[in-house]
Amino acid sequence: MSAGPIEFPRHIPFAQTLGFELWAFGGGKAEIRVPLAAGLLNSMHVAHGGVVMTLLDVVMAHAARSADIEAEGAAGSTVVTIEMKTSFMRPGHGVLRGVGELIHRSATLAFTEGRVFDSAGHLCAHATGTFKLVHSKGRVARPLANDPPHKEYTP
Repeated sequence: MSAGPIEFPRHIPFAQTLGFELWAFGGGKAEIRVPLAAGLLNSMHVAHGGVVMTLLDVVMAHAARSADIEAEGAAGSTVVTIEMKTSFMRPGHGVLRGVGELIHRSATLAFTEGRVFDSAGHLCAHATGTFKLVHSKGRVARPLANDPPHKEYTP
């Protein structure tokens, strides 16, 4: 882990708006922290669930793509969230620390796990997520030979 925040490999305006700071990125792992400003709290003055879920989503996505970045450089693929399951254990206070880990990766999907801890080190939330790998030119990663055919989304 670094002695301070490092630069995100890609600009993420929403994460920047929320005050997310990248602290670790590489080897299928990532750590992101966010100080809980007043605007990120719910009516009970604890971390809003949407902030916690966004932190989990972003840290798991970074864990998923960190191995790709190491192999291909910053121009490697990115990921989009396919599904995410979150469990909340306790309210979040202070600076939240999200940690994500890549569990398994195929040619087209990445399976991840994430946790959020509060300033005291208590586990606040846990999530699993599945991400689709997308090439930097906006094309979805090539499917494996045994994947069923599908239509690609074209905006």
